[in-house]
Amino acid sequence: MIHKTFNNQPSPQPESQRENIFLTRCKVSKSVYSLIIDSGLYCNSCSTRLVDKLKFSIVPHLKLYKLHWINEDGDIIIKDHVNVKFSVVNYNDQVLCDVVPMEACHILLGIPWQFDKKTTHNVLTNEITFTHKQKKFVLHPLTPTQVLEDRV
Repeated sequence: MIHKTFNNQPSPQPESQRENIFLTRCKVSKSVYSLIIDSGLYCNSCSTRLVDKLKFSIVPHLKLYKLHWINEDGDIIIKDHVNVKFSVVNYNDQVLCDVVPMEACHILLGIPWQFDKKTTHNVLTNEITFTHKQKKFVLHPLTPTQVLEDRV
């Protein structure tokens, strides 16, 4: 009697993105930094740490405003913004960001960037799709394992 044996190893399942925000890495001035894309934000933001480290030229806001979602200490007055050139894999761009003291990431892209790029967010895979300079891009988030490795 001949028995055919199959490899019963389960195929690796992709890690679920169900409860994750879109977090990836980007390159700014030849170094790697964290980038979050969030449709719940009404501004594009850059961390004060990144601005200080790379010595970006800040531009005063013509109209000051307050943010109260950043921390529990109360409102933060946003006074400055900065142009940030960044890349994610082969997508290169420049975006005007408010300078914000935040620890969640280095760059936060909100509704203004998503609106300008006409992005589509696939909530199942947590991928962001858009067209830039007549070329289609699909940005992929870090896996939960990669996020954990970055924190360590």
